[in-house]
Amino acid sequence: MTVLAMSAAEITRFDTLMRLDRGEIRVAAAMELLGLARRQVYRLLGRLREDGASGLVSRKRGRPSNRRYSDAFRAEVVTLVREHYADFGPTLAREYLAERHGIGLSCETLRRIMMEAGLWQDCAAKRPRPYQPRYRRDCRGELVQVDGSKHWWFEGRGPQCTLLVFIDDATSELMHVEMVESESTFSYMRATRTYLERHGKPVAFYTDKHSAFRNNTASAKGDGMTHLGRALDRLNIELICANSPQAKGRVERVNATLQDRLVKAMRLQRISTIDQANAFLPSYMAQHNRRFAKAPFDPRDLHRPLAIHEDLEAELVWREQRTVTGALTLHYNKAMFILEPSPASQALARKKVDVCEYPDGRLEIQHEGTALPYRMFDKMRRVNQAAVVDNKHLDAALALARVIQQAQPHYAKRNNNEPARTAQPVGPFKAPSPASSVPKVDRRTLGNNRLKRAPRLSNEELVARGLGEYAR
Repeated sequence: MTVLAMSAAEITRFDTLMRLDRGEIRVAAAMELLGLARRQVYRLLGRLREDGASGLVSRKRGRPSNRRYSDAFRAEVVTLVREHYADFGPTLAREYLAERHGIGLSCETLRRIMMEAGLWQDCAAKRPRPYQPRYRRDCRGELVQVDGSKHWWFEGRGPQCTLLVFIDDATSELMHVEMVESESTFSYMRATRTYLERHGKPVAFYTDKHSAFRNNTASAKGDGMTHLGRALDRLNIELICANSPQAKGRVERVNATLQDRLVKAMRLQRISTIDQANAFLPSYMAQHNRRFAKAPFDPRDLHRPLAIHEDLEAELVWREQRTVTGALTLHYNKAMFILEPSPASQALARKKVDVCEYPDGRLEIQHEGTALPYRMFDKMRRVNQAAVVDNKHLDAALALARVIQQAQPHYAKRNNNEPARTAQPVGPFKAPSPASSVPKVDRRTLGNNRLKRAPRLSNEELVARGLGEYAR
């Protein structure tokens, strides 16, 4: 059994010729129906009787056109365009091919050649991807979108800072809003703890690919999860990262709304600090929800209460493992921690312990949930060896020391994978804030002022001062 591909015109021609062959119509009627001359009708009828229906299929089908450019010519055009006009459009490339290489092509032919070679895309391929609107979730607490918006929230009255926004997908209700210095892991830990204590555990958080939620490096250590993601996993909260900003458009749109309305509201309240903003945000959040919140499709609230064994303070921490040496020491972030000698700590030699940094700046060394006492020796804050200074250079050395002490102190960088500690109020690794009133001093120019040479004394003046041996 042979399967034939025939066009509509060929099927009509087959039916008309079959009726003519059976004697149902005359040749004149077939000529009128097909729009062909008598000679052509008899030619097609003979092909039908000889080859059947396949004799009516066009013999040009599947064959290249006789006017098609050769493969060698098309390869030459593609080579010229790739070498000289790779970023040109078909119209401009056609002009340069005709002017500089003597190759005449139509714009449409060159466009098709460039598309086949991957040098050009049609309008449909260059059209931006359409993002279909997604329906809201049915229940409150089913999906909570989280994002941070860095903006000049105080309009020059204060520093640039970040607003962390938690919005419910089902109701567009602002669940939690907090102003922080920057978008960091500790900031999200503190804001997440406040959210969970106030509302309970949602089914899932919907975030972007920030490093606090997703390990974006190829060489991920351990299970590849971030510290916040590991804590949410232990709390049985799903963490979903969006592939594009459009996917979490609800929180992106509310950020734009807050950048307009919240900025003006804080201007009227004369708010210029982060602490003042966080004190004002709960009242503004209630006002915003009365204006923009929607009723959910399903009145159920899917927030779950915290279990008795779930300790948010113990879970929402930056936790890393270190091995205790035989001398009961361990190294973390370019600092050495010395465990206090005790039967419990002496049994931990050559074993692993957990170094836990809390969002409030506290640091604990734990083993199976028990905190161990320790002393810290910071290897980056050692005192330099005292300099030997001659008496005649003492004034210049003291002046140089005063200038260096007034300038911003220099601290070497710690580990590359250290957490951002801008959200921590205190802590052993908290760097002091730079003094904005003291101008920055270029250390390369300090102490380079040389003493000016006085004019040389004459022989008479040297003899009068009892320095005749220096006279010429």
